Amino acid sequence: MKTGLIMEGGAMRGMFTAGVIDVMMENDIHYDGAIGVSAGASFGCNYQSWQIGRVIRYNERFAKDPRFGSMRSLLLTGDYYGAEFCYHRLPTELDYFDVETFESNPMEFYCVCTDVDTGKPVYHKCKDGKYEDLEWIRASASMPIFSEPVEIGGRRLLDGGISDSIPLKYFQYKGFEKNVVILTQPKGYVKKKSKAAPLIPIALRKYPRVAKRLQTRAEAYNKQIAYVEEQAELGNTLVIYPPCKLEVGKTEHDPDKLRFVYEIGREEGERMLDEVIEFLKK
Repeated sequence: MKTGLIMEGGAMRGMFTAGVIDVMMENDIHYDGAIGVSAGASFGCNYQSWQIGRVIRYNERFAKDPRFGSMRSLLLTGDYYGAEFCYHRLPTELDYFDVETFESNPMEFYCVCTDVDTGKPVYHKCKDGKYEDLEWIRASASMPIFSEPVEIGGRRLLDGGISDSIPLKYFQYKGFEKNVVILTQPKGYVKKKSKAAPLIPIALRKYPRVAKRLQTRAEAYNKQIAYVEEQAELGNTLVIYPPCKLEVGKTEHDPDKLRFVYEIGREEGERMLDEVIEFLKK
């Protein structure tokens, strides 16, 4: 029976996920496959490279560096999180992303993006953790308005959370029968329609299919949560939730707040550890 790990996005709420997966790796928990969306992809790929602590390390180190993320970067490049710095210079020079381990690890790693021209999700299975895979991961985490679309293979791509925030159904379709899902909102969370919804078609007039998806995202997200909970009741899915609302900004620059959310993830990972081990044994 194939086991899967599914990691939701949520911008810097993803530091919670980073804490959880570090505890899992420290306790030698392996999966047949993992899939990440947005921050779940950009942080979760470190599970494939088995780099415990890397996410919190580089986020703390570069939290206040304008090359890492800033309005200056957004104005100059169209990307709040500097594409070249974050996804190419940082992993090859400043905090090495272990592509050798990534490529040799038998676990499969997928990321989810959204096709700008169709509004549909696109799923990519990473092969070696090198340049093209990092571009896919960048695309998965490229938030509308804060990022330009990433062009790969004739497609224009943006944040996977626009079209498939919690890809449990996709992973089940791929044959992963037992799945651990890490969410970044507490149990009972209900997504409400954005007050800015009427402005979305204006702000994203160049990308009408993306705008349409975002206008109905709350309803779609809540349906996905209901499905995850239904599958948990059936016993084939284990869900890890934050114990409370995570008080951290989408573009957080305070390393102490990032560390705080990361430690919440570690605590929850440790609390759920025995349950995860038992779930994966069955």
